[in-house]
Amino acid sequence: MRRLTFLLRPSWVILAAVVVAFAYLCFTVLAPWQLGKNITTSHRNKLIAASVDAAPIDVTTLLNDPAATDTEWRRVTATGSYVPGSTVVERLQRLDDKPAFGVLATFRLDDGRTLLVDRGLLAAADAISLPPIPEPPTGPQRIQARVRKSEGVTPGKDPMIQDGYRQVYSIDTGQLSTVLSGPLTTIPTGGPGGYLQLTEKQPGALTPLPLPQLEAGPYLSYGLQWIAFGIMAPLGLGYFVFAELRERRRERGTAPTESTPPVIETTDPAAGSETVPAPAGPVREPTNAERLADRYGNTRR
Repeated sequence: MRRLTFLLRPSWVILAAVVVAFAYLCFTVLAPWQLGKNITTSHRNKLIAASVDAAPIDVTTLLNDPAATDTEWRRVTATGSYVPGSTVVERLQRLDDKPAFGVLATFRLDDGRTLLVDRGLLAAADAISLPPIPEPPTGPQRIQARVRKSEGVTPGKDPMIQDGYRQVYSIDTGQLSTVLSGPLTTIPTGGPGGYLQLTEKQPGALTPLPLPQLEAGPYLSYGLQWIAFGIMAPLGLGYFVFAELRERRRERGTAPTESTPPVIETTDPAAGSETVPAPAGPVREPTNAERLADRYGNTRR
């Protein structure tokens, strides 16, 4: 245990705290965030795929079932008429990667209930201005649409009146009930109140929003990567601790110790050969003059 006392140094304590915090975030925030998006996207794709093959049903079937769930993207039909003067513009939309406006209206069913209808998109005039908006057809109509969930209210983006139209930043049935000064009947979806999004070639339709691509996206791989990072971070810390211990053992094993001084064998013509210990202290290299004197003798005698 004494060998691990270096882990109490501030640098090691800070490193360990950062690794623990990072691993905690990976397992409790980052990985669940990406995996949750993958589950949501996969569920949405299944609903869209099922709605493509399923025959449309009358919207009143869903309206009369308040406990209905997973109804988003379902194809439905509705019979009634558009409410005159109910146009609302949705700002900050895109059409073919260019600025556009969404156009909303209300549709009164034959039984008197009123639904919100997303008629589709109109390209912006001069890339910024609201173009002329054609009014929906009058009289009895039969429309086919998809059920969509309310998007919620955009914080800090309040409704306004501009260019003679009421304008909003998102489609939220609760907010639009206030904007239109009248109650809207929402379609049960198992979540936020639903509305209708017109499909192609329907009465009053403009440019319909395309269906999302049925791709799972990179969310699953991102989630697995965060899990891997959460595992590798503590393993990396363990490797650094092991490397530090190994380096400290190596330093202890190569520490200088007292040893017997080397011996030098000397030869004296008069006394014969004998071995004497080398003098203590560092050995000095002879100079060139001393080497020449040893080889040729002292020439100054």
